[in-house]
Amino acid sequence: MDLLWAYIVVFVMAAIPFFEAFGVIALGMLAGLPEIPVIIISLLGNIATVLLLILFINKIKEWRRRKKGEAADKEPTKRAMRAKNLWNKYGLPGLSLIGPLFVGSHLTAFMCLSLGGTKKKTTIWMLTSIILWGLIFALLTHAGIDFLNYENQNFFKDIISKN
Repeated sequence: MDLLWAYIVVFVMAAIPFFEAFGVIALGMLAGLPEIPVIIISLLGNIATVLLLILFINKIKEWRRRKKGEAADKEPTKRAMRAKNLWNKYGLPGLSLIGPLFVGSHLTAFMCLSLGGTKKKTTIWMLTSIILWGLIFALLTHAGIDFLNYENQNFFKDIISKN
């Protein structure tokens, strides 16, 4: 039952914007959870909420417009300007692949759609990006755990017991 709760926490954390699947994968692996289920559940959590955002983007834009008022002449933020520059330089693939590392996958998907990406292409590129970064961070974390000789040990318990 404890393992089930751990997987529920992994799914929910990965689904929350700015936690991201790749961060939760590393945390789950370092916590000593089995690697393959952590990777799959984290990716599913992150992908589920990004797909919901893409699906309901028009309603989300309308809600933001009502919440902030009609501030069309408002100065763009630095984050928005960086996203626009990435979009102009590398297009949808570049923003989709680079954005999650800096602003998270949810905000990246929102920016891709706001800057002119279609729902279908944004979905394809965001899924590619989330899976790619999840697997890269899983491999890096696994290599780091092996390097530290914590492969079959509970990393956090070892740290806590030393204090």
